Amino acid sequence: MRFRYPPSRVDPLVENLHGVPVPDPYRWLEDGGSPEARDWVEAQNAFTRAMLDGPVRDAFRRELRNRFDYPRTVAAQRRAGRSFFSHNPGLLNQPILYVRDRGSPRVLVDPNPLSADGTTALTAVFPSPDGSLLAYALSEHGSDRQVIRVRRVDDGVDLDDRLAWVKFASVAWTRSAGGFYYLRFPEPGTVAPQDEQYFGRIYFHRLGEPQAADALVFETPDAKEVVPLVDVTADDRYAVITAQRGASDDSEVYIVDRGAEGARPRALFRGFDAAYAFIGAAGGRLFFRTTRGAPRGRIVSIDPSDPDGRALREVVAESAHRLSAAAMPRGSLAAVYLENASDRIHIFDLSGAPLGAIEMPGIGTVVSLDADADDEALVFVYTSFTEPPDAWIHREGVRRLNQEPRFAVARPPDAPPYTTQQVWYASKDGTRVSMFLVHREGLSFDGNRPVLLSGYGGFNISRTPAYDPGNLPLLDRGGIFALANLRGGGEYGEEWHRAGMLERKQNVFDDFIAAAEFLLAGGYTRPARLAIEGGSNGGLLVGAVMIQRPELFGAVLCRVPVADMLRYHLFTIGRFWIPEYGSADDPAQFVYLLRYSPYHNVRDGVRYPPALVMTADTDDRVAPGMAKKFAARLQAAGSGGPMLIRVETKAGHGAGKPIAKIIDEEADMLAFLAASVLRE
Repeated sequence: MRFRYPPSRVDPLVENLHGVPVPDPYRWLEDGGSPEARDWVEAQNAFTRAMLDGPVRDAFRRELRNRFDYPRTVAAQRRAGRSFFSHNPGLLNQPILYVRDRGSPRVLVDPNPLSADGTTALTAVFPSPDGSLLAYALSEHGSDRQVIRVRRVDDGVDLDDRLAWVKFASVAWTRSAGGFYYLRFPEPGTVAPQDEQYFGRIYFHRLGEPQAADALVFETPDAKEVVPLVDVTADDRYAVITAQRGASDDSEVYIVDRGAEGARPRALFRGFDAAYAFIGAAGGRLFFRTTRGAPRGRIVSIDPSDPDGRALREVVAESAHRLSAAAMPRGSLAAVYLENASDRIHIFDLSGAPLGAIEMPGIGTVVSLDADADDEALVFVYTSFTEPPDAWIHREGVRRLNQEPRFAVARPPDAPPYTTQQVWYASKDGTRVSMFLVHREGLSFDGNRPVLLSGYGGFNISRTPAYDPGNLPLLDRGGIFALANLRGGGEYGEEWHRAGMLERKQNVFDDFIAAAEFLLAGGYTRPARLAIEGGSNGGLLVGAVMIQRPELFGAVLCRVPVADMLRYHLFTIGRFWIPEYGSADDPAQFVYLLRYSPYHNVRDGVRYPPALVMTADTDDRVAPGMAKKFAARLQAAGSGGPMLIRVETKAGHGAGKPIAKIIDEEADMLAFLAASVLRE
């Protein structure tokens, strides 16, 4: 079938890059504000709506509203005996931040009334050490840009403080709660417009003073892609600044001696040759989680008065599993390890001696981990493929979990039982790769099951078990959700990550293709019933794979994709990703980027599987022009399909998206799949 898509003007633009002619016929779609591009989006959205809307989508939307109506706690912290936790009792567009002292929880920040469409999100919370004040960040319409406000916890009243030009919020209070360090970006007009996304700096804000009076503490004027994060030691002696290079974990560490008049940042670790994450301080030493000399991670400590790092001590040695997070309750260390892509928590004393492990509910993920240096309690949020996220508390010496904050999270009594299994398969070069399969208990594999295969494979990010109500309609119809732990991710340590970055990116695509071949050869499904999905770097993944092996798949859900690998670094925060992908400005890197770039490798006349490309016009992380160009090129190829694009308005890359928009988006995806892989 040939579809009558809305017209897309073909520009004869051909750019010569390193002696290679590169056509870019839809570059005009990069300018989302042009009348022509706006008209194109309106026409494409109307075409997509005509294809998806109807009784099937309406039924899915009703089903999803029921599925998303469940209680979940998505983040939790404790300070000075107070619990702060973000909870959604059901269908609220945004979670509410509660606080509990000794009695019942009370609302502290509710972002839901702040916008009529639910697109104002509470994106970060930072209680002061004494629990009396809360610095919190708000974003609008899914933007990465945030504004920080300060609220008194006792009466819920905001102070006059308002801090703008914030992204990737990092806040570190002083112990007296008289002020805090924070990460902010340049004020518009002070740098070139394309640099407003860069040059992150650490400032100190004293409560009650205007932002213009904030003192600059740390900057890297010669390295605009560096993003510094900040902590303050529990004894208030040092500000610890971890300067990350772009989107990579490689970092340098600096400290500021708060007890010395006029002290400037002093380097502890330099060279961007390893990842560092500050854990806490005890006994006059600073504790870090690091990949220095340990690709899977270890815990070290250092004397902050040592100028050359000679006094570095290993506290917890590297293990066979990736150390993915750590916290320091009073008198101990809690370390989260990824054991075959599932989280486990182990406890150590401050010398590194093991004290045992916390018995986890099953194969799952520790979403967040928090500890107060003055409290022995460890607070974490846990989820799995079949269990909604909830907060738990562990106390030293108790060796058991108590639900915190005691909001009951119960599976509906009529919900069918689901099960999770982990399988292993061989990639193209023989590398063993793990994959989770989630389905109804007792499901028979008859070679005809609808399967949704998901992956990511980049930036050292681990894809681990997580509860997603959007998958339940598939599971209830006898389908399978498959999640492959591809190279490029962080599931098996830094070596696993590096095996899927730069010139080795094809390994990621090969791993994903091999996952599909395993599902087909293993009698789980057939190509017409196998769908793939991914977002952001995962959108790049499914875009590249559908171009390389179109015959393997029955449908593609390509969300907010990095689809133009030759120009991605020219928009939004794309330069942050150069250490991961490379840059077309480099002649050697240009060669492999062109080889797999989804937009540039679409071929006319090839029967590509149906694809739903999804983006948002307010996405200020992955430029939406890339998705538009990719969709236009797929439509022009003239075979297969349909090739649809869905352009969201007033929602960004994904963070803070209101539940109403999530349900609408999930209903569109299921309606799209209903016409392909869900159809018998």
